[in-house]
Order: sequence, then structure tokens, then C-alpha cells
Amino acid sequence: MTPEQIAQLTELSAKFDMLGKVNAEILYWWCTALMVSIHAGFLAYEMGASRIKNTLAAGVKNILAFAFLVPTFYLFGWFIYNAFPTGFTISETGWAALAWSSNMGPNLTDSASGIFWAAFTMFAATTASIMSGSVIERITVGAFIILAIALGAFVWILGAAWGWHPAGWLTTEWGFHDTAAAGCVHTIAGFFTLGVLINLGPRIGRFLSDGRAVDIPGHNVPLSLIGLMLIIMGFFGFLGGCIIYVNGGQWVTIFNTPTTLSAFAFNTLMGFGGGVLGAYFTTREPFWMMSGALAGIIACAAGLEIYYPPLAFAIAFFTGATIPLVANFVTRMGIDDAVGAVAVHGYSGVVSLLAAGIFLAGYPNVAEGAPPVNFLGQLGSAVVMVLLGFVPGYLLSLLLKVMGILRVPEKVEVMGLDIVKVPSRPYPEGPGVPVGAPAE
Repeated sequence: MTPEQIAQLTELSAKFDMLGKVNAEILYWWCTALMVSIHAGFLAYEMGASRIKNTLAAGVKNILAFAFLVPTFYLFGWFIYNAFPTGFTISETGWAALAWSSNMGPNLTDSASGIFWAAFTMFAATTASIMSGSVIERITVGAFIILAIALGAFVWILGAAWGWHPAGWLTTEWGFHDTAAAGCVHTIAGFFTLGVLINLGPRIGRFLSDGRAVDIPGHNVPLSLIGLMLIIMGFFGFLGGCIIYVNGGQWVTIFNTPTTLSAFAFNTLMGFGGGVLGAYFTTREPFWMMSGALAGIIACAAGLEIYYPPLAFAIAFFTGATIPLVANFVTRMGIDDAVGAVAVHGYSGVVSLLAAGIFLAGYPNVAEGAPPVNFLGQLGSAVVMVLLGFVPGYLLSLLLKVMGILRVPEKVEVMGLDIVKVPSRPYPEGPGVPVGAPAE
């Protein structure tokens, strides 16, 4: 081979490597963009689930949580994920994720850090949004922001470091497998929410003196349904961000096991369809049908890249059919979960982890050294995720309650948060600041 030919091959190789980097950046860029629609969906979903007098207050806290989590995840969250996969000992990779590292800013030699940080920031914001709907109409904005930052920038990402990382100790020691974050996102967020709800208490009028629940419907169910569909659309970005792009080779999961977008496509849509039909089978209620779609996808998430599609459909159908029953059980316990997030996210996340332990037992996990997927590993990891969510959620909200800043005053709750807290109103004919009123 002549020197000229060697030079040409070297140039082509460099161009191929650059093209691979660009393709990877583009994939995660658009996955991140799609994940923003998750938050548009949560915004619509929760405002529709609120009564008119609380519509904008529900939206404001969602917007603020998103905004606060961007800098806090930059300062703390990305470091936690990279620093603590083996427990509480800081790994060498953690230092590169510190806010003042050269990797955490414009750097032409590093095309990965920023784009992965952005995708993980969207995951973090999703955890806060999962909690957000359950606590509508009575939590203070300040307490909600504190809880959202704790969950989104600290708690869930520690679970991700332990179990949604190729070097995470749950993965390497217990054989944990959770391709699309059913554990660290949905299970942790769902049970964190449960801990908060216990201390927050129900909305005024939610339960009669004899303990019977009174339905408090949202003012705009169609808006909630549209919001839920936007969340489903955003999930294609969420799930795409769970795949590691390999230039010129087989794409892999975050556990380094082989996968394709094709496998994700089959089982995401099967999860959607199964969840809708399962919820329809038990309720015939549109809100639960769309919630069932979300629960169905979550229920397939742990083994999304492996399941035979009819199996994914069956798992999703079961989960969609049972989430209304779980939500009713939570209500009978005297807990006011306004949108059923404990059932849709917490319960479905646990189902997902256990289903993987049953149906994927023996599947090789991670390239080297880790045990294969096994039921006890999935069960033990599910317990870790439940406790990692519930304990901080309960203790932090209890502290805020003792300090007297968790819940709005009764008078404010009765009047409506929009009237007292928001200098605007959602509809001209609704309560709030009068149209044409002078600005203060």
C-alpha cells in the first residue's frame, strides 16, 4: 500500500469517527428534545386534574421544578451518578463530572458529557414531575421545590448510580437488570411521593368523617388526557436515551448488553396497547386508560430490549388492569394521591423489576463478571429502590411539616391557590385576578 493510500485511509477513518460522534450527539440531542414534551404533558395533565381555583398554581410549581433542577443537577446530580456506583466511595470517574471540570462546559475534545448530562437532567425533572401531580392543591411552592430538588438532584440519581450503571453494585453483585429505569426513576419517585403524601395529608373534603372517600374531579379531563398522550410521546425520547450508541458496532443498553431501536419499538408500543386495554377492562374510564398506557410501558421497561412482544403486551395488560385497584387501596388507607402516581409509577416500577426477575432469569448481564439476571437480585434491588424513595421522602416532608412550611393554610386552600398565590387566572370567567385589574 502506497503512502498516499495509507494517508487516504487514515483520513477516511478520522471522518468515520467524527461522523459517529456527530450521530451520537444528534441521537441524544433529539431524545432530550422529545423528553421536554414529557414536561409539557405533565403540565397539561396536572392543570387539568386540578380544580379551576388551583389550575395555574399546579402549572407554576411544575415549571419552577424544571427550572430549579437544571442547575442543581448540574452542580450535584451528574457528579453523584459518576461518583457512587460502588456505594459511598467516590470513584475516579466522579471527578470529571464536578461542575468546575473541563468536561462540564464547551470543550471540543469532549462531545459526550454535555449531551448525556442533558438527557439525565430530563430524567431528573421527570422524577419531580411524577411527584408533582399527587400533591396538587395543598402543598406550598417552597416545600415542593425543596422536595423536588432532593428527589431530582440527589435521591433518584443515587439509585441510578447503584443500579442503572454498568459498574453499579446492584448490577455487579446482585445481577440487577433494568434497561429503561423502571427502578431508579419510577419506583423511587413513586415511593418518595408516598412518603410525602403521608405527611402532607388529604385535601380538605377528600374524606368524610367516617373515612369514606369523596371524589374531587379535575376541571378539565380532556386536557389531562392530552397531557398524558404527550407524556407517552416523550417516552420515545426517554427510552431512546437509555440506549448507548456505538459507532460502527452493535448498540447496547446501559448494562452493555446488545440491543436495537427495533426491539424498543416493538415492546414500547406493545406496552402502550396492553396498558390501555388492561385499564379499560377494569374501569372503562378514560383517565385510567391513558394512565394505563403509561403504566404498561413502565411495566415493560426493565426487560424492554429482550421480551417477546406478546409477553410485553401481557405484562402491560396485567399492570394496566391492576393500577386502579392499587390506587383504590391507597385511597382506602386515607392517602390522597390526586393523580394515582403511587400506583402508576411506584407499583408499576416494582412490577417491572419483578417481571424481569421471572421472565429474564439466567440472561447474561453486563459484559464481564456480574451474575446473570435472577429473581432474588431483582427482588432485593426493588426493595432497595422502594426504601431509597420512601425513607427520604417521608423524613424530609416530616421535617417540613414540623417546621410548618409543608402545607398552605386552610383558608388559602379553601379559597384556592390561584386567587392567593398567582397574579393571573386561567380562564376569564374563573376565579383569580379580575380582568383589567391594575398591576401592582
